[in-house]
Amino acid sequence: MGLIEQSMIPLNKAIKAMKLDPGAAAIIAVPEKTTEVHIPVKMDDGTVQVFTGYRCQHSTIMGPAKGGVRYHTAVNMDEVKTLAFWMTCKCAVAGLPYGGGKGGIIVDVTKLSERELEALTRGYIDKIAGVIGEKKDIPAPDMNTNAKIMGWMMDEYSKITGQYEPGFITGKDLSLGGSLGRTAATGQGVVTAALEALKVKKMKVKGATAAVQGFGNVGSWTAKIAFDEGMKIVAISDVFGAIYNAKGINPHKLSEYTATSENHSVVGFPDAKPIDKELVLEQKVDVLFPCAMENQITKANAKKIQAAIICEGANGPTTPDADTILEKNGVFVVPDILANGGGVTVSYFEWVQNLYRYFWTEEEVKEKQIAMMVKAFKEVHALSEEYKVPMRVAAYIAALKRLTVAMKFRGMY
Repeated sequence: MGLIEQSMIPLNKAIKAMKLDPGAAAIIAVPEKTTEVHIPVKMDDGTVQVFTGYRCQHSTIMGPAKGGVRYHTAVNMDEVKTLAFWMTCKCAVAGLPYGGGKGGIIVDVTKLSERELEALTRGYIDKIAGVIGEKKDIPAPDMNTNAKIMGWMMDEYSKITGQYEPGFITGKDLSLGGSLGRTAATGQGVVTAALEALKVKKMKVKGATAAVQGFGNVGSWTAKIAFDEGMKIVAISDVFGAIYNAKGINPHKLSEYTATSENHSVVGFPDAKPIDKELVLEQKVDVLFPCAMENQITKANAKKIQAAIICEGANGPTTPDADTILEKNGVFVVPDILANGGGVTVSYFEWVQNLYRYFWTEEEVKEKQIAMMVKAFKEVHALSEEYKVPMRVAAYIAALKRLTVAMKFRGMY
């Protein structure tokens, strides 16, 4: 089953639960626009390679499309469409004036020099310039892209438009109009959602045990912020391996270690013992944070999950079959379109600051983000209880309610 088909399962459950008008459901089920481009790049050895890139605007019902750009060998149109759909729902759940977008290029960034990477990035923007912009579609970083790449994109787009365009893209360096608090934003949102889930389950935060799958930007900040809140992180993994310490791992020290270790990996961290990375998901903990890739919790391993709460930092880490098993076993799942909405929330703050050319302190950003995340969690949990559905289905109901009201007033159905 492809990602799109998987993503439609909870959506259709939400549509059924709320008895949504078929016309509205049909509009939301498909993207408004998809673009495929081919980008020629002159390589350092003088040869020319042609790379394939994509951009999808799933929805502009609530406002301009918003979504990241990922560079990865596994990028494909099916994935981009699904991620754009999730962004539509994520923005609607958070109450942001955005629709969903997503982009990507099929490329192994480890095989490119910095000059080749910059040429590819600028070529991508040249190809999609007609469909993006601060009032049309606003890109951002995603897998294997960062503030430097966002800077190249902004510069190229500014050259095309003939004016400085910081609001066209988010996730930039502070020197180019980036927002304070953006780097930690997704992790902050994941932990905020987890704290609310602990309240619902009437569990204490101080000393609550946690395991974190993935130690990239989202996973590392999730671990650090959870640790600072008083949680005990007992297991952490990355693509190379995993570590465990029943007494707890200090993720701040781990980040210092990974910054200088081989492959920048958690493997070999002296204050923990190595374990198979698959075992991180199976730890007996209060909170499990899957912060890696899609389809990590599946029918094959869902029965082995021992966490009381799963708070999804990654997009689509749990398959529909696994969801059924987790629900049966009483695991409280905070879904991705709610839990990892902190990143796009602070991206929205960055966009607003760029439009006004007026910037907030980090404390203001954090305070506003937490307030919006807590509000969204409470709304979704209330819908979960009202409709007697899991949190994932309730999150889609929350998104659909906002989208359908906007469509109704726009006269779309």
